[in-house]
Amino acid sequence: MKNLQSTAVLNNGVEMPWFGLGVFKVEEGQELVDAVKTAIKHGYRSIDTAAIYGNETGVGQGIREAMEETGITRKELFITSKVWNSELGYEKTIAAYEESLSKLGLDYLDLFLIHWPVEGKYKEAWRALETLYKEGRVKAIGVSNFQIHHLKDLMEDAEIKPMVNQVEYHPRLTQNELKAFCKENHIQLEAWSPLMQGQLLDNGELQEIANKYGKTIAQVILRWDLQNGVITIPKSTKAHRIVENADVFEFELSAEDMQLIESLNQNHRVGPDPDNFDF
Repeated sequence: MKNLQSTAVLNNGVEMPWFGLGVFKVEEGQELVDAVKTAIKHGYRSIDTAAIYGNETGVGQGIREAMEETGITRKELFITSKVWNSELGYEKTIAAYEESLSKLGLDYLDLFLIHWPVEGKYKEAWRALETLYKEGRVKAIGVSNFQIHHLKDLMEDAEIKPMVNQVEYHPRLTQNELKAFCKENHIQLEAWSPLMQGQLLDNGELQEIANKYGKTIAQVILRWDLQNGVITIPKSTKAHRIVENADVFEFELSAEDMQLIESLNQNHRVGPDPDNFDF
């Protein structure tokens, strides 16, 4: 992990950047386009969106403009989107993929995820993802917000094992059992809401660690993700923050500090519980 282009190798051999930009809750508009462009211009190669975010069109515009202005090719980028709960089902999931591509203005996605494990629906959706993958229309497929029992259930019938599981992951929710299960099964864990939607940015213990390294709390948390082997996609629309967040490759947290951060765990979620959601 030397820089923003450093990659993890997924279980199908595809390389995915360890660090990317998330755009959850960023509305369509110039701010979104500029955020995507800023990220790519400053070395980011991974952008993560989802159908339900309602911003795939702007993300696509930002990608195109950044490519034009920097000379970066599509092949150098890693773009992720996700199928929403209402579109889970074989035909509907294929159609949802087409719609995401159309809005993004892309020929393919690097990673397509099932956004939530809706009971009784995710297996058919997974069959659709397997079809898209076998046809070479998507480089990698995976899931989001899946717990161990969801993964076990999915893999009972799956022909292809998920390559990624994107979950809420931060120092207050370390998900160690899930992390160990994913590692054992060669499923790459990816963190959403790594900064706990900003709720950790005034934490005293984290501030002490940050002071020691001459870094911000955000940089310390994001470095902790990487050293734990977890891909991370912090969200920001501010140019200075996009650059600052990514400045995590030239320092290393000690084993002691890694453990201290780990000890902040309270199994506390800021997002919905994957075992108890109603949308």
